[in-house]
Amino acid sequence: MTASIPTPIPARMRGLNRAEICDVNFTEFVRGWDGRRDAAPAPDEAVLEGSALDAAGFREVFESQLISRHLDLMARVLRVQNKVFYTIGSSGHEGNAMVARLTRHTDPAFLHYRSGGFMAERFRKLPGMDPIMDSALSFAASAEDPASGGRHKVWGSKPLWVLPQTSTIASHLPKALGTAMAIETARRLGHPLPIPGDSIAICSFGDASSNHATAQTAFNAAAWSAYQKLPAPVLFVCEDNGIGISVKTPRGWIARNFANRPDLDYFYADGLDLAGGYGDVQRAIEHCRRTRRPTFLHLRTTRIMGHAGTDFEIEWRSIEELCAVEATDPLLRSAAIAMESGLMSADKVLALYESTRERCFAAAGEADRRPKIETLEHVIAPLAPYTPQAVRAEATRVDYEGRRIEAFGGEAKLPERQPPRHLAIQINNALHDLFAKYPETLLFGEDVAQKGGVYTVTKGLQKAFGRRRVFNTLLDETMILGMAQGFANLGLLPIPEIQYLAYFHNACDQIRGEAASLQFFSNNQYANPMVVRIAGLGYQRGFGGHFHNDNSITALRDIPGLVVGCPSRGDDAATMLRTLTALAKVDGRVSVFLEPIALYMTKDLYEPGDGRWLTTYPAPDEAMTLGEGRVYLPESGGNGDDLVIFTYGNGVPMSLRAAREIENRHGWKARVVDLRWLVPLNADYIVAQAKTAKRVLIVDEGRHSAGVGEGVITAIAEGGFGARPFQRVVGVDTYTPLAGAAFLVIPGEEDIVAAADRLAG
Repeated sequence: MTASIPTPIPARMRGLNRAEICDVNFTEFVRGWDGRRDAAPAPDEAVLEGSALDAAGFREVFESQLISRHLDLMARVLRVQNKVFYTIGSSGHEGNAMVARLTRHTDPAFLHYRSGGFMAERFRKLPGMDPIMDSALSFAASAEDPASGGRHKVWGSKPLWVLPQTSTIASHLPKALGTAMAIETARRLGHPLPIPGDSIAICSFGDASSNHATAQTAFNAAAWSAYQKLPAPVLFVCEDNGIGISVKTPRGWIARNFANRPDLDYFYADGLDLAGGYGDVQRAIEHCRRTRRPTFLHLRTTRIMGHAGTDFEIEWRSIEELCAVEATDPLLRSAAIAMESGLMSADKVLALYESTRERCFAAAGEADRRPKIETLEHVIAPLAPYTPQAVRAEATRVDYEGRRIEAFGGEAKLPERQPPRHLAIQINNALHDLFAKYPETLLFGEDVAQKGGVYTVTKGLQKAFGRRRVFNTLLDETMILGMAQGFANLGLLPIPEIQYLAYFHNACDQIRGEAASLQFFSNNQYANPMVVRIAGLGYQRGFGGHFHNDNSITALRDIPGLVVGCPSRGDDAATMLRTLTALAKVDGRVSVFLEPIALYMTKDLYEPGDGRWLTTYPAPDEAMTLGEGRVYLPESGGNGDDLVIFTYGNGVPMSLRAAREIENRHGWKARVVDLRWLVPLNADYIVAQAKTAKRVLIVDEGRHSAGVGEGVITAIAEGGFGARPFQRVVGVDTYTPLAGAAFLVIPGEEDIVAAADRLAG
């Protein structure tokens, strides 16, 4: 039965806000019920004839819907009292409780922000959990919020496998698909899963968000996988309320866009009617679990009370339209089912409604009295956990000698027994080493498998460790990083490759907004550890232009909690990779390993044939401390206090060559400091190197604005040594042109010498 809401609004209801009107609508609807009443069904009988939902199940799902609704109403009331800090509600979407009931608490869930009904119902899966109190703590931004520790209002629960996220623009879809793929990958590798092997990943989002490029990436990758018969048991739940903030979705668009997509199996269910929609939701979930195929559940919903508490819909929607929307309120239909079935009388429905309200307000009052976050240290505690001693112990652990020998083809072929090699070979050796050490390691990206990458850095890895651990992906950086998060969520250790630094910008939010934020938003209950390899920076000859010589590091420096390492030589690369993988294993961190392309094959430093940029492979029990730089003292002797040159990457060999010329010209003994770790910069180390120097020169191959050099200058100034004479040699704020013109916009050795000349006056 559908409620009939009077239009226009009666005089007694004028002046009420839409939340109050929806509240009154429910009470008046129930009080005015005059429909038929059947004999109450037994608990295991259908709540209404032909329904797949039994009476006992209906009663619980209805209660979950009421919890969700009253949390929304409570938030609207208490927000104006500054006791609640979030009013984007779930009203109209309470039918997603059906999805929760029909799935397991061990099915990883990546939820839309209108998932109050889902959460209330999933809480039933484990005894002793209270969805009202947990949600109230989250609404109140309490430090005792079990999801995020009060850092943000997110739906999340560690025991219920709901991974917290903001989910504002469907940016969570790639990692949900990645998690589904990880279930099957782990099973094939024999890697122990933290969830049952027939689990599925659940991902909900709105109809408006389905149009976002990130969402389309996930849908395409899911179909790409299914087309190749690769299992991807993800349930995409599109909660279609017909509107995105104020922009209406064209009527029928979701069905038209998704009903006939090959290899994305479409199901429709009415989320406004528990009795009618339950069977269709059940069929979609059973299909996903049984077939292991990506499944699209189009769930009809509506949006009651506007987008959020600040959305005054009456300013841009007519009263008639608002009343028509409110007439589709799923709680009215659920109340009608309760009364029509004979399961509950009107008085019992209202009693349950009001007792749920009382529980929500009581919990909110208690949550308001609980502690809040009051210190900066408390805010950032889960952002970047770091336990140095444990990381070093893990990085230097060697208990896999047999696997090492097998991986390299014999004891005599171990890399530490070979002559000095260039950067690319030593990175390759280090990757072989890590794959032998960690059987759960995966490496994937574009062209990384048989070809071994554009620069053959991953050559031989697939042959040594198999197609299940080293594999090519579709050409989509967003999905590569989404897959990495999915694999990491389930205990694997992903090392995705982004082919060029410029390509990372296409997918930056998968690290900035998703991967690096998970520990923060989950209060360090969840982590998705990974090491992202990115080839980049400038100075390639004969092959270039912007997309192959990108020197923009700014997008990486801006990501809270991220670690970025940049080696300039092979031995450093090996020890840094060991530290980064240990950091992932021990502290769950996300890091980027930025590899200077132009140094991959570099052998010589000063003269052709000198071989002085080749290095031996460090023993497997050697690792580099996070933040540790390398100091090159003058070859002619001394401590280099006349001039200190701070640099990284390609700037290191350039600065070493320039230092020789500077000594010849000015007699200055210069030391070159390779920072190696670019995010976070080790300010104490930089200050310690600067304070003994008479002059400071910063060589930054990035761009003039927001480059690493700015961070070095800031560290020196804030350390109290800003009065030192200094110069900065840095790239130009422009895109990189093709061919020889590229070297007009990035620093050269002559620029370093010229900067020293300026320091000389």
